[in-house]
Amino acid sequence: MREWWVQVGLLAVPLLAAYLHIPPPQLSPALHSWKSSGKFFTYKGLRIFYQDSVGVVGSPEIVVLLHGFPTSSYDWYKIWEGLTLRFHRVIALDFLGFGFSDKPRPHHYSIFEQASIVEALLRHLGLQNRRLNLLSHDYGDIVAQELLYRFKQNRSGRLTIKSLCLSNGGIFPETHRPLLLQKLLKDGGMLSPILTRLMNFFVFSRGLTPVFGPYTRPSESELWDMWAGIRNNDGNLVIDSLLQYINQRKKFRRRWVGALASVTIPIHFIYGPLDPVNPYPEFLDLYRKTLPRSTVSILDDHISHYPQLEDPMGFLNAYMGFINSF
Repeated sequence: MREWWVQVGLLAVPLLAAYLHIPPPQLSPALHSWKSSGKFFTYKGLRIFYQDSVGVVGSPEIVVLLHGFPTSSYDWYKIWEGLTLRFHRVIALDFLGFGFSDKPRPHHYSIFEQASIVEALLRHLGLQNRRLNLLSHDYGDIVAQELLYRFKQNRSGRLTIKSLCLSNGGIFPETHRPLLLQKLLKDGGMLSPILTRLMNFFVFSRGLTPVFGPYTRPSESELWDMWAGIRNNDGNLVIDSLLQYINQRKKFRRRWVGALASVTIPIHFIYGPLDPVNPYPEFLDLYRKTLPRSTVSILDDHISHYPQLEDPMGFLNAYMGFINSF
């Protein structure tokens, strides 16, 4: 008679194989509508998803939204309509490797490439010579820093940035506190591809929920929308590659923090102070010391890492206060 563990192993192999080929969840009606209302453009043979809404007629103002990790442009849906009441064009994209955009593997994902994709999108839309307002969150903050650096260098073909509003991004490596799962995926070596394949909704939701405030955590349906965006195009298999931005941020700290500290355009920061990733007061103290010219909006003390989802009205009011101040 075979050893019991052999029998268990023989049973586990097909079960594991079936598990690893579970199809991505179906899109909810709201997420399907978001995808249907968007468009794609091609960057070096890769399809990039974006939204482009026309808002206030006669206004020259354009805002470009840059989302965070590991989610997508859908992060902005709660404030989207409010932005269209102030701006003529409201534009957002899914970065390469995120949401509905392509997720090539193997691929060297980098903040530099994501910034170039933003520039390419705005050329595609014929807006490369317009003055643009950037509104960013988390990972998008780092992309915004690279765009700001290029703007500062006044290089031909770069974007002209009118203003920049950051939110809850780890712009300082020394005050950034990545989650345990992020550390494992980023530095797991040969283990990382295995972990990405084993990741499921339960692991994802248990990992993401703690970065929300205790009274503003997403519903299960909202978490499923986030997970569906990640699983689209097998995005869970590239998370370890995307997370290399944390190492890039350390390597290029002088370039990216220096860009923030040296420009003269209006800069603002909207901060959810309960953020465990960018903790209060360490993050805010360093921010104010490094960028004394920047203004800051601190939201209610129970708002955490996703302020635009946790307190959309507070976030929108803070942003409109900034935009209307210059």
